[in-house]
Amino acid sequence: MTVNVVTVAPEHKDGWLAMWAGYLTFYKEDLPVAQTELTWQRLLDSEFNLHGFVAVREGKVVGLTNYSFTNSTWDAHPNIYLEDLFVDETLRGEGLGRALIEAVTDVARATGSQRVRWITHNTNTTARRLYDQMAELSEFVMYDRMVGKE
Repeated sequence: MTVNVVTVAPEHKDGWLAMWAGYLTFYKEDLPVAQTELTWQRLLDSEFNLHGFVAVREGKVVGLTNYSFTNSTWDAHPNIYLEDLFVDETLRGEGLGRALIEAVTDVARATGSQRVRWITHNTNTTARRLYDQMAELSEFVMYDRMVGKE
């Protein structure tokens, strides 16, 4: 079966929401409905720096990726941060994740970006098998300092 990776559009909302819910469940996150709606609206807002693709198979959204551009002091052009990637768990291993990453990589090439960067949990072994084939594991350690939730 053929999969098409397309820019997220209003008609993808129900499918995107289903994939987003799966993504949040996978990471054991419980975001307010208002945050999900804000994210969806930002994806559709051409003035906001959040972009997305969906993988569509037989008219059904079966995967998503959301990304943004990040300025860099080391590169002349912005790089891309691939923030979210999720594929229907019943279809994993069929190349959908790879197709979504390649779509973002194509944007990077077209815009002169030198890098596409993403993170995943160190226990996400299924995804890491794909990521290890497509990118280099960084030697850097990531820190999060939460502000305003004290």
